[in-house]
Amino acid sequence: MQRSLFSFCSVKPLRWLAAGLLSLGLAGTAAADTPVDTKAAPNDFVSVVANNALNALKAEPAAKAGNLQRINALVNQYVLPYVDLEKTTRLAAGRYWRQASPQQQKDLTEAFKGTLIRTYSGALSRVDDVSALTLAPFRGDANADDVVVRSTLSQRNGPPVGVDYRLEKTANGWKIYDLNVEGIWLIQNYRNQFAEQINQNGIDGLIKALNSRNK
Repeated sequence: MQRSLFSFCSVKPLRWLAAGLLSLGLAGTAAADTPVDTKAAPNDFVSVVANNALNALKAEPAAKAGNLQRINALVNQYVLPYVDLEKTTRLAAGRYWRQASPQQQKDLTEAFKGTLIRTYSGALSRVDDVSALTLAPFRGDANADDVVVRSTLSQRNGPPVGVDYRLEKTANGWKIYDLNVEGIWLIQNYRNQFAEQINQNGIDGLIKALNSRNK
């Protein structure tokens, strides 16, 4: 049985997703604000984005104390510039994206952004000194336009978690647009929930539902 959008955003799948998002901030201890080369090798790109996010978090007393407002700001600064929000939203909406007006597409992307920020922020609020991310050797074709970076996240109170990042090569370099945490792809999960919500309440209903969770 499909879960509702609201239950999906608050139960186990979200915790798995949070683990994947968390791992963007757990790849080591490089200097903060290392320039991100979006045209570097895929593993190097993910690693630098990850290190910058982690170091920024550790340098912020308010963020370390769990201040979600400050963590939200760090997510906006260090993570979201390297995520293709429109593509993630478009793929999650599936065929319904083409049915949406340009304004609805814009509003849906913005609403989904709020959902992803909440998830990143909730995950980053649980960073500790034990957590660590190990990037697997890159096995794909670095010259391809669509690749997967694989990693394993170790954590204090649980078994290691497998995390895959799907990247697309754009005119401006790599962008992250999907995550696989323990065999669960973010876009596929949200596609099912989006479809259910749209069938019940339309595209505007989905936008309203997402926004209600972002308050």
